[in-house]
Order: sequence, then C-alpha cells, then structure tokens
Amino acid sequence: MISTTRSRIIVIATFVLTLIAAIVAIGLGSVHITIPEILSTILNGRTNEGVYTTIIWDIRLPRVLLALIIGANIAISGALLQAVMGNPLADPGLTGVTSGAAAFVLLIMLANPEFTNYIPIAAFVGGLLAATIVYALAWRRSGISPITIILSGVAVNALGGGIIGFLSIMYSDRLPSAVQWLNGSLAAKGNASLHMIYPYAIIGWIISIFAIRKANIIRLGDQVAVNLGENVTRIRIMLSILAVFLAAISVAAIGMIGFVGLIVPHMARMLVGSDYKYMLPMSMAMGAIVLLIADTGGRTLFAPLDIPAGIIMAVIGGPYFLYLMRKKAF
Repeated sequence: MISTTRSRIIVIATFVLTLIAAIVAIGLGSVHITIPEILSTILNGRTNEGVYTTIIWDIRLPRVLLALIIGANIAISGALLQAVMGNPLADPGLTGVTSGAAAFVLLIMLANPEFTNYIPIAAFVGGLLAATIVYALAWRRSGISPITIILSGVAVNALGGGIIGFLSIMYSDRLPSAVQWLNGSLAAKGNASLHMIYPYAIIGWIISIFAIRKANIIRLGDQVAVNLGENVTRIRIMLSILAVFLAAISVAAIGMIGFVGLIVPHMARMLVGSDYKYMLPMSMAMGAIVLLIADTGGRTLFAPLDIPAGIIMAVIGGPYFLYLMRKKAF
C-alpha cells in the first residue's frame, strides 16, 4: 500500500522533472543553447530577433511542447482504456483506436487533401468507429471479456492496417508526404500543429480530471459499481469516448505512436498505486517525459538524421513490454 503523501510527492517530483527535461531538450541540437540562454530568450519573448529567438520560438519550443502534449494525451488515453476494459493490455494501439484514426486521416491526406482542415474530426470519427466495432465484437450478456476485447482489437487493428496499406498503394505518388506522419514523427512540426492540438488537449485534460472518480469506480468491478448506484454502461461509454478523443487528436497531429499508452500507465501504477487520483496525473507527466525523451533522442543521437519518435518508442517499448511481462507486472 503506497501512502498518500508519498504518491503526492512522486507526482509533483515527476512534473518538476518533466519541466527540467523540456528545458534541457530545447537546448539540444545542431546549435547548442545553454539553459540560462533558453530561460532568457523565453522570458524576454520575441523582443530580440536573434538566431536563438528563431530557433527556440519557431522550431524547438513548439516541437518540445507537442511531444509533451501528445505523450500526456496517449498515456491518459491508455490509463482510461485500462480502467474501462478491466484489461491491463488495453491501450489505443492494441484496441484498434489508433489504426482506425490513422486510416481516416490517411483517407484525407492522400485521397482528399482539400479537406485537410477536417483531419482532427476525421481522426476522432475513425477512432470512435474502431472502438465501437471492438465493443460490439467483444460484448456478451455477461459483460466484456478481457481476452475477447484484445482479440477484437487485433482484428480491428488488422482491418485498419489493411485500409492504410490499400490507400498507400492507391496513392503511392502522394505517399512520400505522409511517410513521416505514418511513423509518428514530430519533425517539421511547428506552431501550426501546436495551435491545432492544444485547445483540444486542454479540453480533454479538464474532462479527465472530472472522470477520475468514475475511473476509480469502474476499476473496482461492475458489481461494486452497480452496488454504488452507478450506470456501468454509461460510465464505460463516457470514458471510452474521452480516451478515443485524446488518442485521435494525437494521431491527427503526428501519426501513430505505440507503447506509450500501454507501458506508461503500468509504470505510473508501480510508482503511485492504482488510485486514479494519483495514477492519472502520474501517467500524464510520465507520458509527456517518455515521448519527449524519445523525440529528443531521435533527432540528436543520429543527427543529421531525424528518426521519428514512433520508431524510437517501438524499439524501446517492445523490449520493455517483454520485461514487464517477465516481471509479471500485468
């Protein structure tokens, strides 16, 4: 049993660590910028039109903030799906939400580029459709089986992957522009992408705070929730829509990022316990810092190449997931 005081300290310390990591990440790159120079440039705004101002305000700060926001979004989404489905393997990737959103986004990017402004809506519709199919396939009179929902997610994932493959072949001449996006890359993402996603993310985070009590109730099991007078189906639908929303807007911004929604909630749970009052903000902070490290590593360790964060997460997340299974963390 982890004490409340310890959980609070760990959550606060992780948020402070995330802030420090963000400042350090801004300084790393082909042009090294010291922390005092970063702080001075940010605090002074755009009053000085020097090289550092352009690098920080137009290139690195938007990219770092995007990594933080998207990492937080995906981790919260995974934590909510694990509560809703009562399955420690649930995350936006394995349940088909990511591939459903990606298929709809690619449909606009390749087949109907004139509707680019509707990409966030298309991602949400695609993710919601995938989640609905998974629930419909997994639903039984006795409830949702953890195994069945994962198998349904695998099937929907395969369907989404098939649609993505079909679109890639049909519009192969336009595919180069979408390759970075398909691999979950933050390269060349600037203030436009940041301004597109942050209003949606803030709305999702605020709703997530109000959803903490419901997530705690549903994780205790259906019978307990019913005894407390709660409508289990309604809670599941509401939390699922919220999880899909956060995952979908992230896919719309930078493409598919795996493992963050799967492993980060487990890491958070090991540190602060299963109470969503602490686990959800902990997942938010850890998801942010994990994706930030992946993106910063991808653009600095192999410079001048810029390896997409999605590839870095797959390379690191796969072995770590196997390690968690070995340690019986699920």
